[in-house]
Amino acid sequence: MAKYAYPAIFTKEEKGYSVAFPDIEGCFTCGDTLPEAMEMAEDALCLMLYDHEEDGEAIPTASDVKTVQGGTAEVVSLVCCDTVEYRKLYDNRAVKKTLTIPNWLNTLSERAGINFSTALQEALKAKLDIQ
Repeated sequence: MAKYAYPAIFTKEEKGYSVAFPDIEGCFTCGDTLPEAMEMAEDALCLMLYDHEEDGEAIPTASDVKTVQGGTAEVVSLVCCDTVEYRKLYDNRAVKKTLTIPNWLNTLSERAGINFSTALQEALKAKLDIQ
């Protein structure tokens, strides 16, 4: 899970823009306007890389944007995404975890009114260095 940047080819169509990622097989999208196409490109890129991470597949190496050639009706631009942020937005379902802690820690935590779920989430985020 990380932040990624991949070159994308934005092609002006009769209506709107189509987008292709030469480094990521099967990653295509479109938009009615260039800003919409850029937003859709970020979403498509995140979804594809999220799926690669979930399936344990290797993340393709991104080409240098300077080496990607576009035609006369095309613009090549980097598209960035963050799969951690994507997970927060689209995979935020709660899961139940069973854990074991020493009784003395349980007693002190309950007396202090500590919410175990919140404490565990905060600790995991700190350990993983994510916000």
